[in-house]
Amino acid sequence: MKKIMLVGRTGAGKTTFCQAIYGEELRYQKTQAVEIIHGAIDTPGEYLENRRLYRALIVTAAEADLMVLLQDCTDGQCWFAPEFAGMFGKPAIGLVTKTDLAADEQALRAAEEKLLLAGCQRIFHISSKENTGIDEVKAYIGLT
Repeated sequence: MKKIMLVGRTGAGKTTFCQAIYGEELRYQKTQAVEIIHGAIDTPGEYLENRRLYRALIVTAAEADLMVLLQDCTDGQCWFAPEFAGMFGKPAIGLVTKTDLAADEQALRAAEEKLLLAGCQRIFHISSKENTGIDEVKAYIGLT
């Protein structure tokens, strides 16, 4: 299994995704500090939202094999700079999250474009709540 590190804005679905891939009950929980959940590194959204904290992301990423960037398809804002994933020197995938709440196909495409611009090599569309796309991501990271 690849050790993953999750990066995304506050509320993007990082912790919920961790709960979904490990078969836990889904419950909202604000991540206050870096947490290890069954081997996955869950980072606070503030680490992405405050550029001064990028160093914390870079240092934390030393333990990861794969970067996982999350973009909520209901959020029109993007906090990922172009080629953001390149600063980690590791492969990166993107998750378009909350697909069950997408207004339309354009919202899904816009979120995907943000992740591609950030440097993600592969994009998955997921809904942790509906459990869609989760098995595909699990297979990719070697959890099945």
